[in-house]
Amino acid sequence: MYLIAICVVGFLVLLFSIFRIRQLRRRRELEAHSIDPDTLHDLISKNQEILVFDVRQPLDLLAHSEIIPGSRRIAPKEVLEEASLIPKEKDSVVYCTCVSESTSRMILERALALQFTRIKFLKGGLAAWKEKGYPVERYTTPFHLDTAS
Repeated sequence: MYLIAICVVGFLVLLFSIFRIRQLRRRRELEAHSIDPDTLHDLISKNQEILVFDVRQPLDLLAHSEIIPGSRRIAPKEVLEEASLIPKEKDSVVYCTCVSESTSRMILERALALQFTRIKFLKGGLAAWKEKGYPVERYTTPFHLDTAS
């Protein structure tokens, strides 16, 4: 009976370890594809050719109607359906306003799965950008609130 209990505990520890290793590997990969607000601001200031995409959900955009100057807004649903909206051959940064950066990370994971190599997500999103005192501009372009599930 003790042998079975030891085997079960050992198996559970093994499963937990495998799960944790995969989680840490995924986090490291995502971190390798991130950029902080200071670095992005420097690139933009130096007129480096970098495309910036606002991939916030429509309701997030309603709550915070600001955008990083020069960035282009693309609805996450559109990017997930047609990844070619973000050019594969150019350096690109995506950002959102989620605390966990979940929308940006979702877009990044989709792009990486499609072999995009020149895409990053903005660490801390729009909030981190604004916290550093970097400029934002009012977003006034009409957009569609996608309420369908």
